[in-house]
Amino acid sequence: MSVHDNASILVGADITRKTTAIRVVSTMKALTFRSGKLALTDEPKPSDMSEALVRVTMSGICNTDVEIIRGYSGFEGIIGHEFVGIVESSPDGSMDGKRVVGEINAGCGECRLCQAGDPRHCISRSVLGIVSRNGCHSEYLSLPVRNLVEVPEGIPDSRAVFAEPLAAAIAVSERIEIVDGDRIAVVGDGKLGILCAATLGRLSESTVLVGKHESKMAAASQLGIRTILLDDLADSNQIFDVVVEASGSQSGFDTAMRLVRPRGAIVLKSTFQGTPTWEAWRVVVDEISVIGSRCGRLETALRFMTATGIALESLVTETISLDDGVRAISRAQEKDVLKILLDRR
Repeated sequence: MSVHDNASILVGADITRKTTAIRVVSTMKALTFRSGKLALTDEPKPSDMSEALVRVTMSGICNTDVEIIRGYSGFEGIIGHEFVGIVESSPDGSMDGKRVVGEINAGCGECRLCQAGDPRHCISRSVLGIVSRNGCHSEYLSLPVRNLVEVPEGIPDSRAVFAEPLAAAIAVSERIEIVDGDRIAVVGDGKLGILCAATLGRLSESTVLVGKHESKMAAASQLGIRTILLDDLADSNQIFDVVVEASGSQSGFDTAMRLVRPRGAIVLKSTFQGTPTWEAWRVVVDEISVIGSRCGRLETALRFMTATGIALESLVTETISLDDGVRAISRAQEKDVLKILLDRR
């Protein structure tokens, strides 16, 4: 065999290796919602080199995930937006290897709102697992580096995964001034309602959580939250300066309207599929302020965790493997369930 023949064989082998490499498609497991169907599927691993690639270690099922499956926002793709994970790669390498949580709103970075540091309301934003961006109930996700926040060493994954909903709860006090002595009622004893009551209770001792489920109210009590069952409240004449609606239901809004005092304020935290009906005349006649409140700052939530040592893990009902994600979503909708986490380890 000639030297030329040997060279041809080597070149051919090299081409074969390259061709094989190109044909290998990197995939990952993910919980997806498409065409009205929830399923665990194989999806392409994120490959946008301009963003950070995060290996998700744990994610939390939110009521918004459930509402998306019911038709909220019209989203299709990988669901989920509450997560903690490890950065596998970032464009400049600055975040590689860091344990992070992530802001779910990815703004354009150029508009007036983004330049002012508020991509949460960028008109062109995508939202992790909710609007135009695949979510976190998967093995990997992709986000801009500016969206990532490093988690302090003292906060375990089982607590860090609550950063996004805790930030949303803290955000209530960004939208309305709360002073000690304000009478505050949080309607809804789910995860978000409990977190709202836990954070607002540190601003005003006159904060109470209103709910229907004794087991959930017991869990709230373990966090030092004052509670009252809705049935017990129905027989009283209590009214409140501020009512936070966090039940995710039409009846919750009706309760909030009943409990708020004239010239009081209702803060809406729920996102749910459907068109609610309400007594608009009450808002006018009683001069009630109705305020929307959405996402908060993750840095603030992590500082809150560190400063208070709040035992958020006590809200976890069950931790389920991502492989069993479809069942986990079903489990999250059961009556007495609080938080369901999806684990990859």
